[in-house]
Amino acid sequence: MPVEAIKEQLAEPSDLAPEEAVEGERERSKISFPYNDLDDVVNVAKGVHTVGGSSCQWDQLAAHLGQTSTSGTFRLRMLAAKIFGVLTYEKNVVTLTPIGTRICDSKQEQSARAEAFLAVPLYQKVYEQFKGNSLPPTSGLEAAMVTLGVSQKQKERARQVFQRSAKQAGFFGYGNDRLVMPSIKASAAAPAVTPDVDPSSDKKKKTKEEEDDEELHPFIRGLLKKLPPADSEWPNDKRAKWLQAAVNIFDLMYTESEDDSKRTITIGFQKDSARQ
Repeated sequence: MPVEAIKEQLAEPSDLAPEEAVEGERERSKISFPYNDLDDVVNVAKGVHTVGGSSCQWDQLAAHLGQTSTSGTFRLRMLAAKIFGVLTYEKNVVTLTPIGTRICDSKQEQSARAEAFLAVPLYQKVYEQFKGNSLPPTSGLEAAMVTLGVSQKQKERARQVFQRSAKQAGFFGYGNDRLVMPSIKASAAAPAVTPDVDPSSDKKKKTKEEEDDEELHPFIRGLLKKLPPADSEWPNDKRAKWLQAAVNIFDLMYTESEDDSKRTITIGFQKDSARQ
C-alpha cells in the first residue's frame, strides 16, 4: 500500500479503515476498525508511558519500539492505538488519553482494556448486536460485520483482529462464541476494621465487673477470691483466719491514723451454743 496514502489517513482521520483509504479504491469500509490487535496497542501505550510519562515525540516512540517514524507499519500501529482510544497525536506529539493512562497502571489495566475494546466503533456495534447471545460462526460473523459497514475485501482481517482483541480484553471469559463484559475485581481493597476494636487483638470485650475488678489491688482481689459462695458452710475458725488475713493485708497497704494507733483490734469468735 502506498505510504502517502497512510500518511494522509493519519493526518486527517476518518471513519474508514486504513487500508481502505486509498484514492481510487472502489469499495471502502464505512465503519472504523483497527488492523492491529489490543495487545499491540497496549504495548504502544506503555511505550509512550516509558518514554515520556503521558506524552512524547513521534520519533522518540518509534525509536523505543524499534521502528522508523516514517514506516507504514509504525503508522498503522499508531492509527490502531488511536482507534482504540488510548492515545492521540498532533504536530509530531503523541499523548495518552485517560484510557491509555489507566492501561499503563497494572491496577487499572483490566478495566481499561475492556473500555478500549468498546471504544472501537465496529466492536461496539458487534457487542450491542450480540450481547447476551451466541456469536455466529466465522462466515456469519463476517457477514454481520459487512452489514455494519466493513467492506467485503476486509471482512476476514476485521474478524480476525476482532476475535484476538476480544480475548485480550477479557470478553471471551465464558467461551469464544459469546461476548460477555469482563468482571472487574478491585485491586487494592482495604481490610475491614470493626470500629472501636483493636484489629490486632482477638480478646472479647471486657464486662463492667471485670473492669472494676482490675482496679482493685492484687492483694484485695486475692482476698475476695477466698470468700466462699453465699449460703454455703463456713466454719468460724476459717472465718477468723480470713479476717486476720484481711487485717494483715490492710496493715501492709494502709497507714494508721493517730486514733487508730491507740486502739487494739482483737478478732475472735465464740461458738453459738444454740447450734451445738
